[in-house]
Amino acid sequence: MKPVIWSRPAPDTPAAGPLLLVDRDGVIIEDGDYLADPSRVRPLPGALAALARLKAAGWRLVGVSNQSGLGRGRIAPDAFAAVQRRVDAELAAAGASLDAMLYCPHAPDAGCACRKPALGMVEAAHDLLDWTPNRAAMVGDKRSDAELGLAAGVRTFLVRTGQGCGVDAEALPPGVEVVADLAAVATLLLAEAGS
Repeated sequence: MKPVIWSRPAPDTPAAGPLLLVDRDGVIIEDGDYLADPSRVRPLPGALAALARLKAAGWRLVGVSNQSGLGRGRIAPDAFAAVQRRVDAELAAAGASLDAMLYCPHAPDAGCACRKPALGMVEAAHDLLDWTPNRAAMVGDKRSDAELGLAAGVRTFLVRTGQGCGVDAEALPPGVEVVADLAAVATLLLAEAGS
């Protein structure tokens, strides 16, 4: 079982530039607990602007999201699609469109190769956009996001939004950088690049 590719890079997507793997729920938008209603999509404060700043600085953005509500039967495929279209519209309006969006639709016990922290979505992202770990980062709000970033060999951030509020930083694997939110990640990455 492989991840689903919701959106692919446009033909004019730059072939170079650093890459950010970013979780959706709890990082870009509020974590809606099996979010199935597009009217409940709420971007987190500063998240869209942060992605727009990174995009303007040449970062390529790839969404990677576990969506077990599909596999559990808690979210209908049409409802998921409506929610993702709303997220895409919010991102586009802010100048922060993702270059690709991948998701795992499987339940936790499905034994797939794409549910974070398994590397399936990272491998699919590599097939879509050629990149190297030393020019990439991962940001998420769950331990599984952090474990995925470390397994992929990329710089790894855990944000204190969404479920990140309840994660014990002391219990995280070494190498995970804990920051306030996606805006803090963008500020740090851009400052280091001199942007």
